[in-house]
Amino acid sequence: MFSKNNLIKIHDWLWEIPLGARPGMKVPARIYATEKMLVEVVRDRSLEQLVNVSTLPGIQKYAIAMPDIHEGYGFPIGGVAAFDAESGVISPGGIGYDINCGVRLLISQIPAKDLEVKKHELARAIYKEVPSGVGKGGILDLRGKELDAVLEGGAKRMAEMGYGASEDLKHTESEGRLEQASAVLVSAQAKARGADQLGTMGAGNHFVEVEAVEKIFDKAEADRLGVFEGQAAVLIHTGSRGLGHQIATDYIKVMLAAAQKYGIALADKELACAPFKSDEGQRYFKAMCAGANFAWANRQLITYEVRQAWKKVFGDGGKLDILYDVAHNIAKVENYKINGKEKTMVMHRKGATRAFPNQPVIIPGSMGTGSYLLIGQEKALEESFGSSCHGAGRRMSRHQAKREISGSALKQELENEGIVVAAGSMSGLAEEAPTAYKDVDEVVDVVHNAGIAKKVAKMKPLAVVKG
Repeated sequence: MFSKNNLIKIHDWLWEIPLGARPGMKVPARIYATEKMLVEVVRDRSLEQLVNVSTLPGIQKYAIAMPDIHEGYGFPIGGVAAFDAESGVISPGGIGYDINCGVRLLISQIPAKDLEVKKHELARAIYKEVPSGVGKGGILDLRGKELDAVLEGGAKRMAEMGYGASEDLKHTESEGRLEQASAVLVSAQAKARGADQLGTMGAGNHFVEVEAVEKIFDKAEADRLGVFEGQAAVLIHTGSRGLGHQIATDYIKVMLAAAQKYGIALADKELACAPFKSDEGQRYFKAMCAGANFAWANRQLITYEVRQAWKKVFGDGGKLDILYDVAHNIAKVENYKINGKEKTMVMHRKGATRAFPNQPVIIPGSMGTGSYLLIGQEKALEESFGSSCHGAGRRMSRHQAKREISGSALKQELENEGIVVAAGSMSGLAEEAPTAYKDVDEVVDVVHNAGIAKKVAKMKPLAVVKG
């Protein structure tokens, strides 16, 4: 286990575990956090996991953790790592089981005060339109070539089917499609699990949340993005559902064998990997891209469903535009300068999101707290491979939260604060209680003060819809 004594302070928001802190490190490990936050970070294995990442072949500059860091599978959640595309590896543990879990922010022209009297009706309408919960199916059941077209077409395919417009794609990371995707490399079992899950939210920390823009930090950026104080908005958080989970399950087995085949010494078997250029590495990457496309298609169909609910409540005057959609469990091929020379990288972001200059960064908090809209900064390209945190980050396990928190009491507490809750499970609600998460204000302040992403606006929840 690593402790605060292993950390060297770079500045108030950045710390480093130096090269040589454990055998096999190829680069230092860095964590964005305040000194106060480190007290909680060292309580689990997340720093040990981060150092383990630093031992993988081809890693460049640093293994990085964001301030929402907590223990995950292989990589810590909040982990970022860049691997040389020629000599480095790809690891499912650095992407996660919920491939392209991500967030999408929709904005309206309706003032939130006009929504206040209709938020109960709106929450019920969204809950009815967007299927949620473990195993819940959606309005589509796609199989064979129809499903393959989604796996390779992503959100674009949904738009072609009438569930969106080309304008939606312009406001989605990678326009909602990774062209390297191959449906052939996705197993029949994964396809069976995803066949009827498009347009569904799932359970866990996934949600659709109606928001009000509470505070503007940067008016010029807010104006550019079409955001104003008191504006009503909707935040969607979900991913690739059972299909993505099965892709990860399938290929972790492949990677365990591949690591042995290529003589890769693993500090943790959960970091099972293969050279990116190898047959196994390319097969996984193309299957993962298909999973990512499925997730973008899923959020696109949910957007259609939310728009239907919105229209039922507000009529033709109600309109929802996509401000942006960003992924936070994904591997992407990107170019960065290393020692003055441009290199092609396989960027792993697990519970971390892109923070490219002038690109929106969306960081949801927990129920009852708030969410943030930021803008990526140039410094992120220099320091964090264009990456930021993806949320508040857990401080309490799901099991602990269920033991300590009453879902029904939490629901009542939130509603006393004016937050409408529509949820299918009280135990599921307890898992996502605000006290189970870090303080999102502190987490966001770290990336803002570190110069990775700049705060633009904070949103407060009006209604939460969960599985």
